[in-house]
Amino acid sequence: MQTPISYFTDLTDPRVDRTKAHLMEDIIFITIVAVICGAETWNDIENYGKSKESRLRQYLQLPNGIPTHDTFNRFFSALDPDEFEQAFLSWIKDISELTDGDVVSIDGKTVCGHQ
Repeated sequence: MQTPISYFTDLTDPRVDRTKAHLMEDIIFITIVAVICGAETWNDIENYGKSKESRLRQYLQLPNGIPTHDTFNRFFSALDPDEFEQAFLSWIKDISELTDGDVVSIDGKTVCGHQ
């Protein structure tokens, strides 16, 4: 299986060169991880990134730090949703095959025995 972010590296970056202060892969990675951890708004995603910045730097380049909530919003508003969906589904399909279709708990409640 590829690395999770590699499923998204071939997406068409909708930004013009002068507005690329943050790497597309960094924006996507932070967003996916933040949403998995419960983020529901662009502000939540920015706050998650800031609170986990040192940890995220182990995996991401973050040449200009954590993007702002406005950057997340503008990026995803401009991104082709069909292209993103195909990349996301490809990633999920490979995870499903890797786990042989078993459910992967990511919310913590199942791990703690709560339903």
